[in-house]
Amino acid sequence: MFGNDHPVEIEVGFGKGAFLVSSAVARPDTNFFGIEIERKYQLLTAGRLASRGLSHVRVCAADAKQWFSQLIPPQSVAVVHVYFPDPWWKRRHHKRRLFTLDFAQDCLKVLKLDGVLSIATDVAEYFVMMQETLAQISEFSVIPLDPTIPGSNVETNFERKARMIGTPINRARYRKTAEAPPRPASSPEVVAESEVVADSAD
Repeated sequence: MFGNDHPVEIEVGFGKGAFLVSSAVARPDTNFFGIEIERKYQLLTAGRLASRGLSHVRVCAADAKQWFSQLIPPQSVAVVHVYFPDPWWKRRHHKRRLFTLDFAQDCLKVLKLDGVLSIATDVAEYFVMMQETLAQISEFSVIPLDPTIPGSNVETNFERKARMIGTPINRARYRKTAEAPPRPASSPEVVAESEVVADSAD
């Protein structure tokens, strides 16, 4: 996809692309891949990337769960960013939440050894659930939040709005410390058609 051996970072649900674009501008030697379910945001972000000539970023409009479970090669990603996923407030809608045990295990699968999963949400209940889910995976270990790590201080558009009204932000980072044993094979699903958009330099 990128034609080089630079590290790859994935942002799930990049929205209007504030984090993705800012990170790509600051770190030209890192490849970025964004997955966003809303096509209008994918097109918006693709335009922002193209206008800046950022050749090391790709974005697609697709279901992240399907990409992680079926399309992203194992042990190929340095960092997975999951920031402010939809909390699906109503209890009967909780099953629609992105962050499930299956998704967390798929994050582990695609990460390289010593790769990092970085999460953030302004919903305390959802954050507790994410922590409890990750605690079930022994190959993930909590690591300290380090503001000196590249990209640590880059905010998403949603985070900026939350901070403006004083909403607390919950953050955590996890390192992959070992490979997980193979999971039982599941029935293949039909992957919805998605379009990966490159920058204007291609």
